[in-house]
This record gives sequence, structure tokens and C-alpha cells, in this order.
Amino acid sequence: MHVRVATPEDAEAIRRIYNVEVESSTATFDLVPRTLEEQLAWQQARSGAHVVLVAEEDGRILGFGALSPYKERPAYRMTVEDSVYVDRSVHRRGVGRLLLEELVATARRHGFHSVVARIEASQTASRGLHAAVGFELVGIEREVGRKFNRWLDVAIMQRMVGERPARA
Repeated sequence: MHVRVATPEDAEAIRRIYNVEVESSTATFDLVPRTLEEQLAWQQARSGAHVVLVAEEDGRILGFGALSPYKERPAYRMTVEDSVYVDRSVHRRGVGRLLLEELVATARRHGFHSVVARIEASQTASRGLHAAVGFELVGIEREVGRKFNRWLDVAIMQRMVGERPARA
């Protein structure tokens, strides 16, 4: 299994993995599955320092991860938000960890200072994955999303990846 930058040819596999979560879980707060055109646009918006990676084995996409802008205002430009999604048929095989570790390394190489994960609070596997890769819980947003007729909390996890200047 190896990780590489996603190409437009990967869009359908990424879309398939993502849409399963849209339709059946709270791993994403999207409510409507993505079309192929929307998936391609999403990937195109994450090029350069913001990136989409895929984990691939024997030509099959097992999962994907992305670094996206955290917020639009310029003062947030050194912080990115990560996302990781793994095909359900290969859960617990280390795909998510491999992707997240490479996202963290990519964020560091690209000069970002902080990586933030916004995880639906009951998603213990995702929270555990992030903790295993050095993220810390920094807060809970209460009832900020609504899906499947219930209010959802969001756990905010963060990992510092950039250099910190020495304190005087």
C-alpha cells in the first residue's frame, strides 16, 4: 500500500468512498451525495499546498485524505483542516493512519503551523486515529450540526506541525 497525490482519474473512487459516508453516517455533515463534477471541482480546489492524497494498493483506491483551508480569512492561512475517509471494506488495516501521517508530514513540508480536525463527537474511531497521530482534543462544539433527525456535537482536535519561535 502506498500514498500518492490524487489525480482526476481517482475522482470516481474518491466519490464512491465519500458518498457511502454521506448517505449512512455522521462522518461528514454533507447531506447530499457528490456528483462526479462536484468531486472533480473539490479536488481541483485542493491543489498546491492544499492537497488530496489517496492510499492505493494493487491499483485500488482504499481511502483518501485532504488538507483544506481552515477558514477563508487571511490570518488563518497557516492552519489547515484535515479529512480522512477509508473504504469500509478495509477498515482497521492502517489505511487511515497511513493517510493521516502523510497529511501531517505534507502540512509540515508546506510550511503550515497547525492542523485541525473537526470530528463528529461520537466518531470514536476517528478521534482515536487522530490521537494516535499526535492530535489533542481542544474543544467540543455542542449541537452545531443536524443529520438523521438528531443534533450532533463536533470534537475539535489539533496538532501543531510548524516551528515555534523561541520565547525571549
